[in-house]
Order: sequence, then C-alpha cells, then structure tokens
Amino acid sequence: MTAHGQFHWNELMSRDVEKAKTFYADTLGWSFESMDMGPQGIYWVAMHDGDAVGGMYEMAGSDFDGMPEAWCPYIAVDDVDARVEKARAAGATVLGEPFDVPQVGRIAMIREPGGALVGWIVPADPPAA
Repeated sequence: MTAHGQFHWNELMSRDVEKAKTFYADTLGWSFESMDMGPQGIYWVAMHDGDAVGGMYEMAGSDFDGMPEAWCPYIAVDDVDARVEKARAAGATVLGEPFDVPQVGRIAMIREPGGALVGWIVPADPPAA
C-alpha cells in the first residue's frame, strides 16, 4: 500500500480517449484494458510490461466545461475526510466530497489554493490471495 503523502496514481482526463490511447501506445508502448464504469462510461487502465501505470477517461458532461485535458495525480492520505477538512481550512476548494470506489479506495477531489487539481485517496486494501 502507498504510504501517506506519496503519489499513488495518475489518470488522464481526455476529450478524445482513442487519440490519447493511440499516442501513448505509439510513444510509450502502453496497452489499455477497459473497465465498464456504468453511467460514467469506460475507464481505461494503461498497462506497461504487465503493470498498471495509470488510467484514462473521457471528459463528458457539464462538469468538465471549460477544463483543459490534463493529467490528475492522486496522493495517498491516511484519512480522506479529515484531510479534506484541513485542506478546506487551508484555502482549498473541494470539487468532489469524499466518496468510495469499490476495490479502489476512498477518494476526494480538491483544487489547492494555487489552482492545481489533485485527488486524495485512501487506497483499498489489495484483495486477499
């Protein structure tokens, strides 16, 4: 498990997932595995030498109006709910209150005072062998 304060995951918010997949496949040799996220669409896991190295999803809907395509990092934290309150007190804007993603973890999205987008996550425990 990733320790508190360390980068845990990166994902690309893209307006043209197929174009982005082609770019990263051609330039880095990544392959992609799809995950059906129901109403949210398809989430693509980028793979390199058999390891998951990041994710990608289509920027669809009004939540993304005016936002440029960008990579979004996720930092592991010890307690998302408590850290979001600290972030709010320190001037961050909470874009997505903490929510659970089964088998992934508990996540919140914030915009830090300088304007950068970042996700905070308490990663789910890996499945038992």
